[in-house]
Amino acid sequence: MKPENQTLSLDFILVGLLVDDKVTGVVFAIIFSIFVVALSANTVMIFLIQVDSRLHTPMYFLLSQLSIMDTLVICTTVPKLLINMVSEEKTISFVGCGIQIFLYLSVIGSEFLLLGLMAYDRYVAVCNPLRYPVLMNRRMCLLLAGGSWFGGSLDGFLLTPITMNVPYCGSRAINHFFCEIPAVLKLSCADSSLYETLMYICCVLMLLIPISIVSTSYSLILLTVHRMRSADGRKKAFATCSSHLTVVSIFCGAAFYTYVLPQSYHTPETDKVVSAFYTIITPVLNPLIYSLRNKDVMGALKKVFLKCSPTQKILASDA
Repeated sequence: MKPENQTLSLDFILVGLLVDDKVTGVVFAIIFSIFVVALSANTVMIFLIQVDSRLHTPMYFLLSQLSIMDTLVICTTVPKLLINMVSEEKTISFVGCGIQIFLYLSVIGSEFLLLGLMAYDRYVAVCNPLRYPVLMNRRMCLLLAGGSWFGGSLDGFLLTPITMNVPYCGSRAINHFFCEIPAVLKLSCADSSLYETLMYICCVLMLLIPISIVSTSYSLILLTVHRMRSADGRKKAFATCSSHLTVVSIFCGAAFYTYVLPQSYHTPETDKVVSAFYTIITPVLNPLIYSLRNKDVMGALKKVFLKCSPTQKILASDA
């Protein structure tokens, strides 16, 4: 057998979204537009948090980390999806599939942990406002962010080598638009039940840790808000937490379906829709949820626009 044929035999085929050929162009345009908006929105969030001194707080530092993770998630899955939609060869190399699995697992795991730890930040802000600068100092912020990245990477380093060492034979067609572990394992010609149990335990733990932190933090927050006599104080506390709760609910709901719900409840079509939701839609929703409902972010954005506007430059030069 020729070397190039051996290489080809190691390639996987990504079936994709199973979109009708007649609407492929429309779907491509929609996904490409979402991709551009997600990249732009997250980049703007990171930029604003860096340049505006009013956003140099623990909450916004953690938000900047969330935006970085969202950017990496959508860049891991969408470019290959778009390329395959306009290409006749819808293949991905064995190594490329492994890299995609590792990046996806690491970043998604990091985002889970970060969302959980952000609830602790909200707990301190609402329940211990006077001690907030001490409890959420720069060292603590770096520890929370670093812990999130480290924990997510452990997930990737643990599950990726095992997945890629499972024997695959026969069909190489992955019924998905990227190399997601459950879809890849369906091609295995060996008994992978033990590994699937290990993956299930890892994913449950990755969900339980942040959910436990979120549940505990918001239970204490609710108790504190209940004791508040000021209506304005209650309103401010709910406004502080509502955006975070919205993002956590969306993200954890989709992940729970994919990795915790028994396989008997899954179908390939539904799996693709759910995966598309939290790998394509969620990265564009996160910055919009946090920016549109946040006066500080909108104020920073207006400030940047005013500085960059031609009128402002003319007035500055005249002065």
